[in-house]
Amino acid sequence: MIQERITHIGTEAKEALDAVKTVPELDAWEVQYLGRKSELGAILKGLKDLPQEEKRVAGPLGNEVKRTLVAAAAAARTRIERESFDAEGERIDVTAPGTASLRGHLHPITAIENEITDIFSALGFAVADGPEVETEHYNFDALNVPADHPARDMQDTFWLASQKSSEGGLQEEKQQAERYLLRTHTSPVQVRYMERHTPPFRIIIPGRVFRNESTDASHEHTFHQFECLMVGDDVTVANFKWIAETFFSRFFEKSVTVRLRPSFFPFTEPSFEFDISCTLCDGTGCSVCKNSGWLEIGGAGMVHQKVFQAAGYERGQYQGFAWGFGITRLAMMKYKIADIRSLLAGDLRFIRQF
Repeated sequence: MIQERITHIGTEAKEALDAVKTVPELDAWEVQYLGRKSELGAILKGLKDLPQEEKRVAGPLGNEVKRTLVAAAAAARTRIERESFDAEGERIDVTAPGTASLRGHLHPITAIENEITDIFSALGFAVADGPEVETEHYNFDALNVPADHPARDMQDTFWLASQKSSEGGLQEEKQQAERYLLRTHTSPVQVRYMERHTPPFRIIIPGRVFRNESTDASHEHTFHQFECLMVGDDVTVANFKWIAETFFSRFFEKSVTVRLRPSFFPFTEPSFEFDISCTLCDGTGCSVCKNSGWLEIGGAGMVHQKVFQAAGYERGQYQGFAWGFGITRLAMMKYKIADIRSLLAGDLRFIRQF
């Protein structure tokens, strides 16, 4: 009786399996004939209650039918998946161009700053940095800028208002005498670095500076500047001229000559304005250099001994040179940008060109 029922279940299950065409139908078939609550499953669980003689026959038969149905289900699943596979729909054209992803890139000012850093690092210079909110001492006093110098005027410098405490007085007694401003140049970092280091050393100082002035195509209240400082026992103007010519030649990837003209800066003595041979006409004369063959770049000079004294060195103990120029202007020269305001306008249409 039980053997006949097991055989009937096996036959019925095989006939039902032949009609299965999809994976969901196969899953339902497995639940019906091989699941824990299936009739075959119930019979196999109840074998322990059968007489010994009947158990000897029904047990192997039930297990054999189950193994046969499991194998048939596996074969049916393989067949269904193979027949349902759409080769054309799944085909991938490996030669088709991919979809470009939007990627950011460096701002032209950052790219120029990185290039400058790489060149000077190869020449043995370290990179120094300092605060953009500076004290009057480091921005002017320590750099030998006279108290009546026009650069200290409100129309040239962004001075910060003193912050008062809840009692109405200044927070610190020190703040009562000290005034703060947005640094007008990167030179304060020179003094801060010298206070913590003993020569010889050579550093570069790239950074952002601020000037309280009207903006136009060639002037901006916020721009980027670069400064170089080399201090030792026997540093001369000849060292500066060689380093400057080496840097500009590597930067513009052509031979560049540096010309020095006498000038005046409070923090250097002697002081120079330095020009480079025009990178467009190679010094022969063009509209960019106004047919002079030279481009005015920045200022330089031997560090004033009063600046060394402000940093804690003895007068006459060391000598060195300092020079700097606008990174923003260098970017305008390299990328032929006509309006300085474009660099900080935040217009992605402009930035994506670089």
